[in-house]
Amino acid sequence: MRKVRVNWQIKALLPVVCVLLAGLILCTIATLTLRDPDRDALLLLAGAGSVIVCGVTICVLAYLVQRPMVELQEKMALVSKGNLETAVTFSQSNDEIGDLGRNFNYMVQQLQESRQEIETMHRTQMSRAEHLATLGELATGLAHEIRNPLAGIAGVIDIIGRDLPATSPARAMVKDVRLEIDQINRILTDLLQTARPHPPRMMKSNLNTTVEHAVMLARQQVISKPIRIEIVTAPNLPEVQHDSDQIHQVVLNLLLNAVQSIESNGYVTVKVDSDGECATVTVTDTGRGMSQQQIAQIFRPFYTTKATGTGLGLSLVRRILDEHDGLITVTSEPNKGSTFKVQLPFSQTTEPAQVA
Repeated sequence: MRKVRVNWQIKALLPVVCVLLAGLILCTIATLTLRDPDRDALLLLAGAGSVIVCGVTICVLAYLVQRPMVELQEKMALVSKGNLETAVTFSQSNDEIGDLGRNFNYMVQQLQESRQEIETMHRTQMSRAEHLATLGELATGLAHEIRNPLAGIAGVIDIIGRDLPATSPARAMVKDVRLEIDQINRILTDLLQTARPHPPRMMKSNLNTTVEHAVMLARQQVISKPIRIEIVTAPNLPEVQHDSDQIHQVVLNLLLNAVQSIESNGYVTVKVDSDGECATVTVTDTGRGMSQQQIAQIFRPFYTTKATGTGLGLSLVRRILDEHDGLITVTSEPNKGSTFKVQLPFSQTTEPAQVA
């Protein structure tokens, strides 16, 4: 049922008119004892007074209420069109109408400041995006230029290592050089994957196997260190739709970061589990931990707290998980270690890329 719209002037005058009519009725009853000419004159005077009261009331309401309301409607229409350089003039009144005007002006001022902040952030993000795009192009070209001679150097080092006598002390140096070459190659791979990402090839497979493979490679990195890497799998975990190569890279990056955060002896625990509609991989270490300010920055490209780091590992982790509709959360305190929790949905909401 459609409601009838009643003008505010009628609502305001209705009680006044009712009171005046009641007064006229009482006045008529009171003047019944008077003679007709006197009664008529009194009633005429009362009626004229009622009309005057109604007229004055309308004028007062029009000046005090209607004029500010009309101005407020006009200003709101301007604000809805994007004009935030406006303000109502009745905000100086020391009454409820003035309070309404002051609140409106404050709201418009807040909207204006918010818009300016958003525009500033947008310009900053666009500038940063252009900067990162330029860096990506430079990184791609630089990585290709370095990897080709690096492969040749690695081949020569392998030949030298094979030709050296088994008792030669230089064999240890050759091994160290080979490890450094592998580290450079890993950095270049991160640069290329950051600059030229490819969509994930989604397949349902065993997440335990993916994580176990990453743990096996991470253990190779800590053979000579007093660091233990433990894994707790979930044998009954359903298959998870994911790109095993990319999630392997995610877990390996988290493990290497955990290992590098441990300055002496310690341990890293990897746990595979489920949480509602998601599978989870939790990596916990006993390293140096991070402050809340560091946690807020760690997923930014090129941000690192390590002297030899590139700052690309966790940025790549975040991008891969975004493409998997996944999530990563971090809890950490200085000198109390860190915990990274990865959540992956069992099935994707978007159409996965087809395997070539």
